[in-house]
Amino acid sequence: MTTYSQNVAAVLERLSAVRIIPVLVLNSLREGLKICELLQQNGLPAAEITFRTSAAADIIRAAAREFPGLLLGAGTVLNLQDLQRAQDAGASFAVAPGFNPKVVSAALAAAFPFAPGICTPSEIEQAVELGCRLLKYFPAEAAGGVKMLKSLIAPYRHLGLHYMPTGGITSDNAPDYLALPEVAAVGGTWLVRDTDLKQGNWEQIAASIRAAAALVNQR
Repeated sequence: MTTYSQNVAAVLERLSAVRIIPVLVLNSLREGLKICELLQQNGLPAAEITFRTSAAADIIRAAAREFPGLLLGAGTVLNLQDLQRAQDAGASFAVAPGFNPKVVSAALAAAFPFAPGICTPSEIEQAVELGCRLLKYFPAEAAGGVKMLKSLIAPYRHLGLHYMPTGGITSDNAPDYLALPEVAAVGGTWLVRDTDLKQGNWEQIAASIRAAAALVNQR
């Protein structure tokens, strides 16, 4: 049986390959599988499927089966029930907007990679105390952006922490975050816009995915 540290290391390796994680709010299984197909086909094989809709767990479960090469994360994991649903569905990792020590402890006990949300030194220290090494910096831009993240990273650099900034990330500012060695990947909602989803504008979504993949490949 693999340990929590080993499982986090495996996820970090895959995050470092994709660098941009599309953050998705999906309303149906059909919609979810279509987006996952577009991600796979257009060079960005990863997704954070948020538990903001009732379809999320079913989408993760089906996508894990149909697209085994896709790195699937569960987002907006707020409580122990969400964490269990993420594991049962076959997610490779989970993230949360905030820091809930009960959820963190349960994830570590299950050796399930989990990135709690942090935006203060106190939250970082609480997460580290429990054993976390992968953290979600949220809400990234509203909390102070790259400048704030650099300040947060500095006192803890010797601990080997990794960060996933999310919130206000765009194609314009993503490179600034990705330039930081401690940033494993950024989460972005700009790739799949709600209006394009509602209109079934698949080519526009595919173009956004290709542009994000090109952004990563330029680095």
